[in-house]
Amino acid sequence: MKKIIGIAGGTASGKSTFTDKLAEKLESDGLSVRTIHMDSFFRPEEERPHVASHLSGKVYVDDNCPDTVDLDSFRAEFFAAAADEKTDVVIAEGLLILWDEKLKDRLDLRVFVDCAADERIVRRLRRNMEWGLPFDKISAVYLDMVRFRHEQYVEPTKWTADIIVNGAGDTTKATEMIAGWIKK
Repeated sequence: MKKIIGIAGGTASGKSTFTDKLAEKLESDGLSVRTIHMDSFFRPEEERPHVASHLSGKVYVDDNCPDTVDLDSFRAEFFAAAADEKTDVVIAEGLLILWDEKLKDRLDLRVFVDCAADERIVRRLRRNMEWGLPFDKISAVYLDMVRFRHEQYVEPTKWTADIIVNGAGDTTKATEMIAGWIKK
């Protein structure tokens, strides 16, 4: 029987890493897995909302709210994968997986990868600096915009999760537990 898993959490909480480990474990157990990453459905930058920070007044491209993602396209791919008879497990991953009611209601298991804000900002800094972005820009966007969007859209969804995974630690046991549940 097909299982549909949703994995959400804050920016740089470890969602993608956990998703990849879970998919790898399930595939090594002989299951066919389809992973859909919400980040793959970002609208072009010129179509994303531009919002002024209520702290600094500086205008930013808002990559942490529902309007930044082409939700219709994401949902279409998600529901097509859910209907695909050849796929044993569908894993949908992204900031807003548990925020969107149409997605959340279709999930067999809701997972939230939790990680403290200080660790998430350090991870985000490291990752984005590897992409060539400067420290000052990354930190300004986080402090002026991202942390507030997290509180608005992401953090409240934690309480709708079936399982909260510690994104700051070793997720091997969580991966094995979820894989075991899926295989049963």
